[in-house]
Amino acid sequence: MAGKPARKNALPAVDDLTEIEAAAELAHLAREIARHDQLYYAKDAPEISDADYDALRQRNAAIEERFPDLARNDSPNRRVGASPAAGFKKITHAVPMLSLDNAFSPEDVTEFVARVRRFLNLGADAPVEMMAEPKIDGLSISLRYEDGRFVSGATRGDGTTGENVTENLRTLDEIPDRLAGKGWPAVLEVRGEVYMSKREFRALNERQVAAGAKTFANPRNAAAGSLRQLDASVTASRRLRFFGYAWGEVSAPLGKTLVEARDNLARWGFTLNDGRLCGTVEDMLAFHRDLEAGRAGLDYDIDGVVYKVNRLDWVGRLGQVSRSPRWAIAHKFAAERAETVLEKIEIQVGRTGTLTPVAHLTPVTVGGVVVSRATLHNEDEIRRRDAREGDTVVIQRAGDVIPQVVEVVAAKRPKGAKPFVFPDHCPACGSLAVREEGEVAWRCTGGLICPAQAVERLKHFVSRDAFDIEGLGEKHVEGFWQDGLIKTPGDIFRLERHRAALLEREGWGAKSVDNLLAAIEGRKQVSLDRFIYALGIRQVGEATAKLLARTYHSLAAWRAAMGAAEDRASEAFGELTNIDGVGPSMADDILGFFAEPHNREVLDDLDALLDITDVSAPKTVQSPFTGKTVVFTGTLATLGRKEAKARAESLGAKVAGSVSSKTDYVVVGADAGSKAKKAAELGVTVLSEDEFLKMAESA
Repeated sequence: MAGKPARKNALPAVDDLTEIEAAAELAHLAREIARHDQLYYAKDAPEISDADYDALRQRNAAIEERFPDLARNDSPNRRVGASPAAGFKKITHAVPMLSLDNAFSPEDVTEFVARVRRFLNLGADAPVEMMAEPKIDGLSISLRYEDGRFVSGATRGDGTTGENVTENLRTLDEIPDRLAGKGWPAVLEVRGEVYMSKREFRALNERQVAAGAKTFANPRNAAAGSLRQLDASVTASRRLRFFGYAWGEVSAPLGKTLVEARDNLARWGFTLNDGRLCGTVEDMLAFHRDLEAGRAGLDYDIDGVVYKVNRLDWVGRLGQVSRSPRWAIAHKFAAERAETVLEKIEIQVGRTGTLTPVAHLTPVTVGGVVVSRATLHNEDEIRRRDAREGDTVVIQRAGDVIPQVVEVVAAKRPKGAKPFVFPDHCPACGSLAVREEGEVAWRCTGGLICPAQAVERLKHFVSRDAFDIEGLGEKHVEGFWQDGLIKTPGDIFRLERHRAALLEREGWGAKSVDNLLAAIEGRKQVSLDRFIYALGIRQVGEATAKLLARTYHSLAAWRAAMGAAEDRASEAFGELTNIDGVGPSMADDILGFFAEPHNREVLDDLDALLDITDVSAPKTVQSPFTGKTVVFTGTLATLGRKEAKARAESLGAKVAGSVSSKTDYVVVGADAGSKAKKAAELGVTVLSEDEFLKMAESA
C-alpha cells in the first residue's frame, strides 16, 4: 500500500511560514515545477521521480491554501504539462486536457471522496459511486472524430495546445479510422493513452542495440519517442497500442454515467482497460491493493489507479480547478528502491544564479532503469540527510521514472567521510554566493559577469516557450558564447555577420547555417508576452508574462509604466501590485530588472532589432457578474461554498472573502453573520441564493 512520502526538504511547516517566506518559496516552486514539466512532457527526459515532483506540487498547494492572496499567475496549479515540441504542427484542444491530482495514502483517498461530498453539498453518508481504472504509464492523446471518421489526433502538450500526430496515430491498430456501431455523436473526441507493451519494449531495445543505436530507458519514453517520429513508417514499426478512458468535445452526451459512456466507447470500437465500479472507499482501496499486487504480471506499465465520479451530472457540477478536475484523482503505487554510492556532490548554477547540488552516483539499476545522477535540491536537503561524498544511499524510483536520494545508510559510511560544506562562492565565476532570509537557495551575486548565468539566460531566451528558435539548441548556445559569437540576446539576431565563422565550425555546412539563420530571421517578430518571458526576469513565468502583456499591451507602455512604478507611492506601482498574482516580492524583481542599466540597454537593442507585437486584452465572459466582486456568507442550501465560488468565477466575477465598499454583491445563506450586516451598512446589494442562481442562469 502506498504511503505518504516523507518530507523531502528541511523546510518549515507551512503553518510556520511568514508571508515573505511563503512568497519566496512559491516563486521557487513555480520555477522548479515549470522546469520539470518541460523535461517530462516536452522532452521525455524527466530529471526527478514522480514522488519528488508530486511533493513539490503538494507543498505549493499547501502554501497557496494558507496564503490564497499569494497564489501566482504562473502557479503550477494553473498549468498542465509543457508547451508542444517543435517539428509538428499544433492543434488547439476544443476542451483542455487536464492533469490529475495525486493521492498517496488511504487517508488521501478518503479525503478526496469527502471533498466531492462537500462540494456537492451531500450528506456525510450519501453514496458516491466511483469508477476505478488502472493508470497507464504512457502518452496522453486526444482523437477527434467527425461523422464517425477519424480526422485528427494530438498530444496533450501544455493542456491547451498539442502536437498534431494524426498520421502516426493512423498506424495504430487500436485506433479505428471509422467508428463501429450506431449512435455515436457527430463530433466525438476520445481521450486515452498510447503505450508500448513490455514485450515490444524489450524487442525494440534489442533492435536498437543490434543497430548500434541508443536504447530507451523505459516503455513510456519509448512510446513517446516512437509517436513523435516525423516518419510515420518508423512509428508503424514500433507497434504502439492505445487504451481509451475519457472524452473531450462531444456534440451529444455519451450517457448518464461513466459506466454507460465506457460501454458506448467500447461499442464504437475502442479498447478500454478493465475497471471496477466501487460503492465505498473500502472498495476503491481493495481494487488498488489487487492491482498493485498483480502489476508485475501485466504486459504494460501502470503507476497507480485513477478514481472517477460515476454520475456525469455530478462531473459537470464538480468541474475543474486550474489544471485538474475535481471529479478524479490518481492513487499512486509505492516506489521502487535500491542502494548505491554517492560518489560526488557537484554544484550547478542556473540562469537566476541559483546554486543547485547534484548527486553523482555509482550507476545502479532501479526498476529497469540505470541511474547515475539525482538532484539534492538545496543546502537544507543535504544537511537534513547528512549526505556525504562516499556515502551509501537509498535511491527511490516512484512512478517508474528517474529516482531521488531518499536516505543515507549511516552504518555503511566510510571512515573519514566529511560533512559537505555548501560553497559561499559561485563555482562558475567566484563571486560571493548569498542565501537571503526566507529562501532555501543560495544564489550567485555575480549577475552579468557570471558565465553560467549568462549562458543559462541565453538558453532561456531561445527556449521553446520564449523565442523558440529551431536549430539553436543549448549546446549551440554554449559553443557560440564560448567562441564570442553571441554575448547578449541581440547578438543572436546579428549572427548573419558571423556566417563565415559558423561555416568553419565542426558539423556545420552551408545548408545547416542557412537553416539556422532563416530560423532566426523568422523569429524577429514576436508577441509581447513571449518577449517578456524570454527576458528571464526572476519570478516571471509564462502566465505572469501573459498577464503583464495583457495589462500593458505594448513594450513602450510597459517600460513607461515600470519607470513610473519605481516610486513605490505612485499609482503605477499600485497598478502593478494590483495585478492578480503580482505581489510586492514579484514587483520588486520586475522593477529590479528595469533598475539595471545593462538590462535597459538590452531592451533598447532588442526593440531596434525586432518587431514586438502588441497584445490585446482578452475577451471576458458577459454576464451580470462580469467584472463584479462577489462575497458569499452563511450556509447555502443547494450549493457548496466551493461550487458557488466556482460558478461565480466562471461568470467573470472576482470572489472576495470580505465585504468592502468595492464589493458589488453579497450572497447570503442561512446563519449569515457580520458580512451581511456590513453589506447593509455599506449599501452593498444583497442576494439570496435563489436570486444568485437566477442571475447566473440568465447569463
